[in-house]
Amino acid sequence: MAKADEAAATITVEGLQALLRAIRAGGYRAIGPTVQNQAIVYDDIESVDDLPRGVTDEQDGGRYRLARRDDDALFGYAVGPQSWKKYLHAPKLRLWTAERVGENASVTPEAPPTDRLALIGVRACEIRAIEIQDRVLVSDMYVDPHYQALRERALIVAVNCGKAGGTCFCVSMRAGPRVQQGFDLALTELLDGTEHSFLVETGSDEGRALLAQVPHRLASRREVEAGEAVIEGAASSMGRNMRSDDLNELLMSNLEHPRWDEVATRCLSCTNCTLVCPTCFCTSVEDASDLSGARAERWRRWDSCFTMDFSYIHGGSVRASAKSRYRQWMTHKLATWIDQFGSSGCVGCGRCITWCPVGIDITEEVRAIRGGDDSTEDSR
Repeated sequence: MAKADEAAATITVEGLQALLRAIRAGGYRAIGPTVQNQAIVYDDIESVDDLPRGVTDEQDGGRYRLARRDDDALFGYAVGPQSWKKYLHAPKLRLWTAERVGENASVTPEAPPTDRLALIGVRACEIRAIEIQDRVLVSDMYVDPHYQALRERALIVAVNCGKAGGTCFCVSMRAGPRVQQGFDLALTELLDGTEHSFLVETGSDEGRALLAQVPHRLASRREVEAGEAVIEGAASSMGRNMRSDDLNELLMSNLEHPRWDEVATRCLSCTNCTLVCPTCFCTSVEDASDLSGARAERWRRWDSCFTMDFSYIHGGSVRASAKSRYRQWMTHKLATWIDQFGSSGCVGCGRCITWCPVGIDITEEVRAIRGGDDSTEDSR
């Protein structure tokens, strides 16, 4: 469970509360899962009482519901409609402000943020998604200074999944459910009916320093084995699976497959799949000025390849049909992303399936194009 040179520690629920206090005392803004508007969403938290205690989620194509668990698990759900992209790559961001005084004009770029974010409850698939956005936004020729500033200061407290959602397929994408890297601290929640505790692994000096401030003890062999069982239980109960080792070749050799026409009859081009996706990074810019004309601002906002305007060039849209827009999204996510960035753009979180109003299922579309069922063995 823990790295070979480090033993796992155990903390109680009170220890988790002490950890949150230590994080906030260190100058971090703690953000974690909360229950709002009948969904689990990420927001500011101050204590374990803000976490979704005893709450789980039920997910399927086009369906999301919260339900009560029969225990007091704090992380007993899969993933909600939001991803950490909301905080690291904001939905709307002012880029610069221009002001005119008489005949003189000045342009002031928006300064990079100075926030120190502590992301609490980050799942393995979400860490993989953050790593993918790192590759796009800070590890290439062009660097997003706002994302970079937040990312460099971010603290990640990960959680190994103990429950797979009805639309999860992270095992197929080799993105979970076990957290393996990219974290400062990683928790595994243990509930045996009498005791509620967390195994803790450290992944950085910052994480080790925080753990030192929290009451903890060395985990027993029984607890380590219990933690392994929790993760294996999640891995063996994926709601979906999809063979992923040949997607680039499969999709790019089937660009005129009749399935694209079929899915176009159902797709609403509503953009839900791209907005809930933790790796989609497309944006547009908007300029706005006040009524006097003395002040103007440029804003960046999330956009989607499903909108007509996104590919509008020289008087028309390059992708005018729902067929072409869905094909663009799916082939980029699963195939040409590999050519562009060296990995798939999908982490198997299942959000695009859950939050599609008509329940279009990316794993089903791949299976239809392949012409048969993907075996569970090949998908892992």
